[in-house]
Amino acid sequence: MATKIRLKRIGAKKNPAYRVVVADARSPRDGRVIDEIGYYQPTRKPLVLKIDEEKALTWLARGAQPTDTVKSLLKKAGVWQKYSSGQETPEG
Repeated sequence: MATKIRLKRIGAKKNPAYRVVVADARSPRDGRVIDEIGYYQPTRKPLVLKIDEEKALTWLARGAQPTDTVKSLLKKAGVWQKYSSGQETPEG
């Protein structure tokens, strides 16, 4: 099953808020999810971004592909650097 790490909109009209979720690539944007790994509120000042680092790294290691937006959020949270540095080291 192809999994994606993407945003799920939960905010009210003109007040977006998102959950960072792992979902099947074929499911709709706000459809069923496999796991919730964080949240993002872009309209707050300062903006609110909370990602469970351990869950995110686990799903990335399993092969979940982040969308472009989620990839930039993972970079802001510092998770992407840990994932990419761990990928370069040989295992075993």
